[in-house]
Amino acid sequence: MATNAYAAVFRDRKLAVLLLLGYASGLPISLVTSTFQAWATVEGVSLVALGMITLVQQPYTYKFLWAPFMDRYAPPFLGRRRGWLLITQVALIGGIVWMAMYSPGVDITTMALIAVFVAFASASQDVVSDAYRTDMVTSPRERGLISAFFVVGYRMALLVAGALALLMASGTSWLPAIGWQNTYFVMAALMGIGIIGVFWAKEPQGVTPPRNLQEAVFAPLFEFVRRPGALILLAMVILYKVGDAFALSLTTPFLIRGVGFSLEDVAYANKVMALIAALVGVVLGGVLMLRWGLFKSLMVFGILQAISNLGYMVLAVAGKDYAVLYAVIGFDQLAGGMGTASFVALQMALCNPRFTAFQYALISALAALGRVYVGPAAGYMTDPQYMGLPWSTFFFVTFLAALPGLVLLWWKKKTVVALDASTS
Repeated sequence: MATNAYAAVFRDRKLAVLLLLGYASGLPISLVTSTFQAWATVEGVSLVALGMITLVQQPYTYKFLWAPFMDRYAPPFLGRRRGWLLITQVALIGGIVWMAMYSPGVDITTMALIAVFVAFASASQDVVSDAYRTDMVTSPRERGLISAFFVVGYRMALLVAGALALLMASGTSWLPAIGWQNTYFVMAALMGIGIIGVFWAKEPQGVTPPRNLQEAVFAPLFEFVRRPGALILLAMVILYKVGDAFALSLTTPFLIRGVGFSLEDVAYANKVMALIAALVGVVLGGVLMLRWGLFKSLMVFGILQAISNLGYMVLAVAGKDYAVLYAVIGFDQLAGGMGTASFVALQMALCNPRFTAFQYALISALAALGRVYVGPAAGYMTDPQYMGLPWSTFFFVTFLAALPGLVLLWWKKKTVVALDASTS
């Protein structure tokens, strides 16, 4: 009976839909971050400008501001969730095509502004995808499986928009180069896979939308801020991944310009192998969490994330060494994947089931703060015209940046343990 029940879960088409929606959610972010940085790096854009490119991610930080409107109002077609998903995905296709019409070496400011639009559409899609994923859970045992399918789709999209895009742009022995602009046209076409998912999906039933904007905005907000130690918990959410984000903000320029690896090297190591290591990390993190619980997992994985940043310091000293490259990126992504597993669990535990959509948007947006705002600082720190820190020194600083989040985690140990107990 148990085997038949689990087989029925796997036959449910919503898992395939969530795989497609996860893919649609993951594709745009690389095109406005690491892949965009690689294109700009090849065309000689300064390190300061490369650091500033990370600011285009700001819509991911502020998505909670318009999340209540997308929760309260429904488009006149396909329903409240599927209608907004279709609108955001069409906007993403148009925005990516728009980016492809320019070149960062000549029009970096224009491209950055278009990238902000793409990020806005992508963040809006994430708001709806997260809400849809939550709405489709019919029993607690489904949550892990639903999240896993979504993350697998998301990670596969990172591979497509990362490694495949770099290889398409530069060419390899088995794939002719088509240039950056044509690559972005192809990426826009591949966003159509998400639209297939929208039309294949079923609109969630039995979910009551907010009756007015006051109920959509203020009730979940007041419920959260009235909790004891809420502000410290939010600070911990912001800082937990900041060291990781600091190191990753300039990883692609570091590997290309700082150490001298080619685009093909970066595609295979920093994209393909990194994806495999991250997926292993997510699964391993989930398994270890079953034994260790939320607090111990967050602490151990957070420490490993901090240590992994020192690996890039070793690579900066070692120079163009392929063995060191793969070892450093493999360990970094493995630790990052484990940290992501526990960090997502923390964000879910912080949400009141009555207000998951808005509170998840708020918490995940705050979690993106570090990823967005450390980029400009990283650019100024490493650019020879400004601070000009050696890469080895920069990555040691990123290690230090990971420590405050761990201190706050230790401080709120009892609260996190209680959250774990309340969700078990």
